[in-house]
Amino acid sequence: MINYFFSSLDYGSVAFVGILFAFAMTCLMLSKCTRILPKDMGRAYAHDGSLSAGKPRGAGFWFVLVYVVSTLIFAKMNVEILIYLILVVAAMLTGFLDDCAKSPWGEYKKGILDLIIAIMLAITFLNFNDNRIFIACADKYVTINPVVFGILIVILVWASINVTNCSDGVDGLSGTLTIITLSSVYVIDLIKGMDSKFSYTILLFIISILGYLWFNATPSKMLMGDAGSRAMGLFISIAVLKMGSPILYLLVAGVLIVDGGLGLIKVSLLRFLKIKILTNVRTPIHDHVRKVWNWSNTHTVYRFAIIQIVLCIAAVYLVIH
Repeated sequence: MINYFFSSLDYGSVAFVGILFAFAMTCLMLSKCTRILPKDMGRAYAHDGSLSAGKPRGAGFWFVLVYVVSTLIFAKMNVEILIYLILVVAAMLTGFLDDCAKSPWGEYKKGILDLIIAIMLAITFLNFNDNRIFIACADKYVTINPVVFGILIVILVWASINVTNCSDGVDGLSGTLTIITLSSVYVIDLIKGMDSKFSYTILLFIISILGYLWFNATPSKMLMGDAGSRAMGLFISIAVLKMGSPILYLLVAGVLIVDGGLGLIKVSLLRFLKIKILTNVRTPIHDHVRKVWNWSNTHTVYRFAIIQIVLCIAAVYLVIH
């Protein structure tokens, strides 16, 4: 927005200040304004869940708001980006209200809200972008029927929100994995020469998460809650779609998908089809490696991050070659 009022300013300088602003404001808000956040009650079924009891939960409320404000002030705005910001705030608020609720919202209620957000995002994306996707391994574009593409977008968005949400259970884990994913998407955007207006918003989101991780590194002082994880999942799906190669989501977010997704598949198959799988595996996987394999929180974050970096390097290689 600042670029429209002061057109003579160098955009590179404005963008640089925006990055510093996003980090500083995230740190400031999280250090001074956590009193309004609900307190975590401890997760009865999570490994070491009781250690989280009493910590401020829902810190995603602040770092997402800082991201949105930073984008409005420092990014080159258009209608499409504005709608995405509104949807990110909507995802954050659904999570924050659940964080604040005395009784957790039911899975179906959250699922319906996710579906509504996903449908709105699909309509927005198809209105401002074409219905082609780039297949990196084949080095060619494929045109998909708009209706089919819209359905696939809804599935992608819903899955991204929920696997990211399920991966939030170890200090620093989901934030670190999201940063690696988004950084890789940003690099691929640069390689492919994608829309720089949106790419800059990826940097602002990364910086805002880094401000949160300042307080969330083991041992954490606060938790992002659903307010943060659901917004991160939504933004990852937007970034992957804008990258033009949504199939690469399987690589750039591979650890998030496996960590959070296996639990969703396991529960869904048991609940709806009475099929039992992975009976000896605790889900999310970050609980299994800590409880069964005796990994520490630090081991879990570092090793999951290393695996995700390897996958992201492979994704970048596919795009280059």
